[in-house]
Formats: sequence, structure tokens, C-alpha cells
Amino acid sequence: MARNIQSLERAAAMLRLLAGGERRLGLSEVAAALGLAKGTAHGILRTLQHEGFVEQDPASGRYQLGAELLRLGNSYLDVHELRARALVWTDDLARSSGESVYLGVLHQQGVLIVHHVFRPDDSRQVLEVGAMQPLHSTALGKVLSAYDPVAHTEAVEGDREQFTARTVTTETAFEGVLDLTRARGWAADVEETWEGVASIAAPIHDRRRMPVGAVGVTGAVERVCPGGELKPELVAAVRDCARSVSRDLGAGRF
Repeated sequence: MARNIQSLERAAAMLRLLAGGERRLGLSEVAAALGLAKGTAHGILRTLQHEGFVEQDPASGRYQLGAELLRLGNSYLDVHELRARALVWTDDLARSSGESVYLGVLHQQGVLIVHHVFRPDDSRQVLEVGAMQPLHSTALGKVLSAYDPVAHTEAVEGDREQFTARTVTTETAFEGVLDLTRARGWAADVEETWEGVASIAAPIHDRRRMPVGAVGVTGAVERVCPGGELKPELVAAVRDCARSVSRDLGAGRF
């Protein structure tokens, strides 16, 4: 069995202690409650404060939980709510389209798949929840880059790898793709990331009208893009799904 890291255990215990009370705690109180030397407790508090997990009142010198923990908590709740609200609509989209459906959010420099509905047939498929996709070449990534300023910065400043001959890698061409995405309200990936695979995606907004994710269908290029043209009914179905999830998140009509 792997050994636990003592400093992390102490930091976690400290955060739980600060979360459990209604008042700020001083260094002596934290040290006594956790059975730590003052120097040890002070070192951990100082590190947590540097990372934004703990704040120190300048007047009293007492400690309380910091804003960074609130931000992380809200991020978790946003993704959890997004996935919960999307369950029914993504199931419906998979049934109506006959293709796999993916729900993605911005994570670090890519798209994190937080929900995946299998294509409704008997083919062998692998669950891709937790997988990462690139921002610049996938339909989900283009949507996030077009509507989320942070994703846009990550995509523009990041390394836009050439996956296939169709991958857009220059900044000027990529900005043109994002302009088109915003103009029509959806994005496509036709063999730009994987040979023989095409995708369509649309943005999801929350009650603040902020982009919180993207939903899309992915399938063989001959089904999604027969004759070289994306199926209009697939585009419409993806957009309807995105609007439905957005409405459930309180975004109203788009």
C-alpha cells in the first residue's frame, strides 16, 4: 500500500478545521486543534495562503478559507450540474442521430469529456469520459474557443498540432474558423483530428449567458458528411440539444 503524504494530510485536516467553524482561527488555535507545533502549522498555513486556499485577516492575524476553494467548488458544481441537466437531452440526441454524443468543458489547454453517450447500435465502443481532446481541431474545441475567452487564449497561444492534412494550424486561418463558428452558432470537424471521423458541436450557456461547455455528435465521415456535405438534420439536432440544455441551466432562449 502506498504511504500517505503527511504534509498533504495535515493541509487537508487544516482546511476541514477552518471549514467547520463560524469564526476565524488563530495560529495557536489551529496548531492546538491539530496537535501540531506552531512552526509546522504556520508553514502549512503560509503555503495554503500563497495558493489562495486560506486567507489571513490583516487586523487580527486570524485565518479563514480563501476564495480559491470557492472557485474550485463552483467549478465542480457547474460541471456536475451541466452533466446532470444534459443527461436526458444527450440520450435523445444519440437516439435521433444514431451517433455518439459527447459533452465537453474547457480543462487546462484542452477539452475534457465529462459525458459520453454510446452510438445506439451493437458495435464495440469504449467509454471516453475523462479523455482530453484538442481545442483547435475538434468541433467541441472550436466551439469553446469561439465563445469562451479563456479557451480562445489557450487555443491561440498553444501548439496547434497538425493531426491530418485538413487540420487548421495557422493563427489567421484558425481565427477565421472561429468567426464562422460564431456567425452560424456551431462548429464542425471533418477529418481534422482523426481520419474518417466527422463531428458537429454547439455551445451550451448557463443562466449568466456564459459558455459552460459544448455538446456534439461524432461518427464516420460517410454518415455525418455524406457526399462531402454535413447533414443539415444533424446540425439542427445538435443545436436543438445545446439550446435545450442551456434552457435547463437557466439561459433562456438563444
